[in-house]
Amino acid sequence: MSRISSVLTTVVVTTACVCVSAPPAAATDPVVSRGVTIPAFYTPPTELPAGNGVLVRHEPLRLGLSLPGLDGRTLPGTATRLMYTSTDSAGQPVAVTGAYIEPSAAWKGSGPRPLVVVGSGTMGQGDQCAPSLALQNPLTLNGQTVSFGYETLAVYRLLATGAAVVVTDYVGLGATDRLHTYVNRVDEGHAMLDAARVARSVPGASVTAASRVGMYGYSQGGGASASAAELQSTYAPDVPLAGTYSGAPPADLTAVMKGIDGSALAGALGWSINGFAQAEPELRRVVEANVNATGRAALKDISTTCVGDAILGYGFTKSTKWTTSGKSLAEIIAAEPAAQAALDKQRIGTMRPTGPVRVVTGVQDDIVPHEQARRLAVDWCKKGGDVTYKAVQLPNLGDKLLTNHLAPLLTDQGDAVEWLTDRLEGEPTRSNCWTMPVQR
Repeated sequence: MSRISSVLTTVVVTTACVCVSAPPAAATDPVVSRGVTIPAFYTPPTELPAGNGVLVRHEPLRLGLSLPGLDGRTLPGTATRLMYTSTDSAGQPVAVTGAYIEPSAAWKGSGPRPLVVVGSGTMGQGDQCAPSLALQNPLTLNGQTVSFGYETLAVYRLLATGAAVVVTDYVGLGATDRLHTYVNRVDEGHAMLDAARVARSVPGASVTAASRVGMYGYSQGGGASASAAELQSTYAPDVPLAGTYSGAPPADLTAVMKGIDGSALAGALGWSINGFAQAEPELRRVVEANVNATGRAALKDISTTCVGDAILGYGFTKSTKWTTSGKSLAEIIAAEPAAQAALDKQRIGTMRPTGPVRVVTGVQDDIVPHEQARRLAVDWCKKGGDVTYKAVQLPNLGDKLLTNHLAPLLTDQGDAVEWLTDRLEGEPTRSNCWTMPVQR
């Protein structure tokens, strides 16, 4: 238990312990997930309006970490909870929730105030883990769930530049009509791009259709921002994408499955299996045929957990304990061509991204393996992408402990925000693809 506790402590120290009670729920009965009441706001209506990035509903959102400003405005800004429309990987309309924050800081660059779409890193699969809820309650600790808003620092640093920020909850995280489709490339990319669209229609928002847009994400968010950069030209050409930061992107899920299996974040393997079993019939068939009773119980329980719960409950678990054959889930999927094809469809790096992209990965990252993230940069370079690649050189901070994955999130964050701000100001960047053959 000491190893798991040390990992959880490493994560929690980056998060402030400030809890704010939820605002009154809407008329519909809310959902309760692991002891946390999900406001009825998050229950989608029976019918959605036509189109993508259309505002379905909104309400004020009280930020858990905020201060009154000298001029009467709240620092770092005024937040609005959102529900908006998107399209899922099956081509069906879906409701997505999130939050828009109008910053108190003035934009001093050229043009109208820009917008940054933030894709959060892994939060979990329970609705109580939604990033928009984490903005309201930075730490939830009730004996049944542990949820913390570790992306708050990045969000606030971006707001300090004068850029507006919209945070997406992704498909099914928060919105209570389905299970969160964890690391689904299309669902995440669409949710990011449609968040950029809906921000223009938020009451009181100063961003416009002419505002430059940046995508920002690390880990799960790095995959989401990378996917958005690839999908923008065909799905959302109306979004003026000026730059994309993709940190530690899970570009190759086959490699990532091997990295997280048996790690502190082994629960993430359950989230991905749950999500793809929901969306991909062939993968669901393979899972149902090969998972034992222990595995079925674990996958069901994991579907309602957040990061903290998963670390405490499933840290360092190996998927061999969940299968009838004793083989890992990665081995079983690899032996089934149709199931493997379902994962291969999730590969990021098969299309040229729009605009400049910055790919960052820690050389010691063994959770979202460094080599597959670097390969994304190489693939984009080969397709003529405007790629700035950075390998974060840090010592090994502990195998499978999550520390090698988290450290670059913090050490590179300042540079990431600065790089993206330069793109939002219209400053050019220069690809360093020519260094890829020698830089590891």
